[in-house]
Amino acid sequence: MRERRHGSWLNKLQLLQAGLLSEATGGIFEGGDDAYQTLRQDLMARADLQEHLPDFVRQRRDLRQFWQFIKLKYPTYAERRTYLWDSFNPALEYLEKSECSPGLGPISAVLEEFNPDTVHAAWQKALDRRTNDPEGAITAARSLLESVCKHILDDAGVEYSAKSDLPRLWGQCAEELRLAPQQHEEQLFKTILGNCQSVVSSLGALRNRIGDAHGLGRRAVKPKSRHAELAVNLAGTMASFLISTWTDRPSKTGIR
Repeated sequence: MRERRHGSWLNKLQLLQAGLLSEATGGIFEGGDDAYQTLRQDLMARADLQEHLPDFVRQRRDLRQFWQFIKLKYPTYAERRTYLWDSFNPALEYLEKSECSPGLGPISAVLEEFNPDTVHAAWQKALDRRTNDPEGAITAARSLLESVCKHILDDAGVEYSAKSDLPRLWGQCAEELRLAPQQHEEQLFKTILGNCQSVVSSLGALRNRIGDAHGLGRRAVKPKSRHAELAVNLAGTMASFLISTWTDRPSKTGIR
């Protein structure tokens, strides 16, 4: 899976910068032209990042084109290094800000360890879309929770309907993990777990109301990036809570 071949988006961008710095100053781009094109295509595919990339990355599709550009623009290695460092700064700062938000690192680690190809991919899609595609981010946040619930139910051997919506899937997981309010006597736990249930139901309703999964009318509400940020963070928190509870169970059949 190419998306994960070079790790995080920030790592991909740093590899691209390091490779071009080497190529421009007498060295070689590690992995050659194939590596350059793969990194470039991955980074260009992310719409919110594309506008922050240097113009020469967007315009030069292979290393030969980059070399022709850089050798004519600056004659000395020192000038080339300064230019490349300055050119990559906007994209690096953008990714550092978006990937290093407080609380997101631990959530990403839990989701990737649980299932990198489906669950973590849905989480990354939700993160990537928060700014430029709030509707898509909200839809991806719901998909993340649905995927986590289905993975846990599959692992637990619990059957569910293909038509089950998010609240129903959450309810089945909650029953399996003893996270349903009615399974507890302590009022504080009942309240907290009931609030979790309400958050999940609201996320499902939010996606139906202002996500991109359905056609919208003239008077449709358009979510802003802050709404997407809230939905994605809540979904990530709920998903990691489910996963942590599942992985901490005393037996493979769940907590009974």
